[in-house]
Amino acid sequence: MSIAHEFEYVRPQELKSALQLKDKHRASALIYAGGTDLIVNIKEGMMKPELLIDIKDIPELHTLSLENGLLYIGAAVTFCELIDSDIVKAACPILLDASKTVASTGVRSRATLAGNICTAVPSLDSAPALLCYDAVVHCASVSGTRDIPVSEWFLAPRKTAIKDNELVIGISLQIPHEKSTSVYLKLGRYGGEDLAQAGWGFWMNESNQYRIAHCALAPKPSRASKIEALLKGKELSDQLIAEAVTLIAEEINPIADLRSSKEYRNHMSGIMLKRGLYALKDRLNGKVVEPNKLLGGIS
Repeated sequence: MSIAHEFEYVRPQELKSALQLKDKHRASALIYAGGTDLIVNIKEGMMKPELLIDIKDIPELHTLSLENGLLYIGAAVTFCELIDSDIVKAACPILLDASKTVASTGVRSRATLAGNICTAVPSLDSAPALLCYDAVVHCASVSGTRDIPVSEWFLAPRKTAIKDNELVIGISLQIPHEKSTSVYLKLGRYGGEDLAQAGWGFWMNESNQYRIAHCALAPKPSRASKIEALLKGKELSDQLIAEAVTLIAEEINPIADLRSSKEYRNHMSGIMLKRGLYALKDRLNGKVVEPNKLLGGIS
């Protein structure tokens, strides 16, 4: 399908120019980085911009760094760059796990983390990772910058807290100084490119503090606060994990769609919670965990 809708295309070399264009055109101007969702939406007539602002030539948006425990990911950093980054591998295992599950290799080579959260679809794989690390989304406009906690970013399906004169310039995650680890499990219908039927992210430290988040199980990705409260300060055990599984129905509100029934998502979430917590404990103890194998053999 070709693009029938006409629009202007610009490729600024400086952030200031991009912000001025966005301020002038507001909602009629869309930001283009990877374009993996945007171009499809334009082709299908779901979006009809007057202006496309391509931000790939703006140097500071390609920053990927870890300084003083703060992992910073610029808006133009792709999922392939996250997967290849030694910084991400060492500092944020769950983000590496999640990045590997996003679509296909070809899509990951163009798609960006910032673009992923801007789509705000309920099933986006990066959300549990960002929620588990209390990430902050950095937005900019001609008036200055604004920091939005990721817990306040997702408002509803395909709706975020960004204003129509802003663009995302980066995302930051605070990496704890104490020993900690994390893991992401994704349930799909088959190996390869597929949207999540359910996604669960887990984080813990050596003091037995836990953060747990999910996607594709409610109108927007969110933390599982009741399960976190149950686990807080406790050593993981079979009995404790079984108690946590009983709280799942209070944490999620899945729908039935073409990919899965509501009942299946509820059932599998219990299995994912159990296996994810055991995997988390294994990683903290230095064992190698391959998340893509943890859901194999389930009937």
